[in-house]
Amino acid sequence: MVTVILTIIAGLLGTAGMTLVMWLIHRLGIAKADMVRAIGSMFTSSIEDALAPGIIIHFIVGSIIAFFYVILISLFGPTSVAATIGTGAMIGLFHGVSFSFLLIVTVAEHHPLEQFRDTGFEVAIAHLVGHIIYGLVVGTVVGITGIRFF
Repeated sequence: MVTVILTIIAGLLGTAGMTLVMWLIHRLGIAKADMVRAIGSMFTSSIEDALAPGIIIHFIVGSIIAFFYVILISLFGPTSVAATIGTGAMIGLFHGVSFSFLLIVTVAEHHPLEQFRDTGFEVAIAHLVGHIIYGLVVGTVVGITGIRFF
């Protein structure tokens, strides 16, 4: 039970880190990376009503995905905190590359709001960076706490 709770905490912290980085990228004008509102508006079809559902959905999904990260880290079996953090970052890199491709190819084409259909290299890189941060944070929690599923 402790492993489950720590995994959820890792997911929440990783999602918070990712969300902060994505918000900063968006706020600084580097890329249109307001993913919380993009997620929420997929369900509300309105930017004005998108923040709360976007945050809720993003943090729930982030908590669930943390289980896959912890399982993969458990399979790779890193032997130090630094190696565990690195493993989390590498999983985040793979996840980010996969998701960025998926985002550009499918999600953006079918988004109900025009402003989120315009994606490009900058948006893909922003998501890649966000996923690497997520993996770093999850890896850090796993490394410090030593949680494993097997």
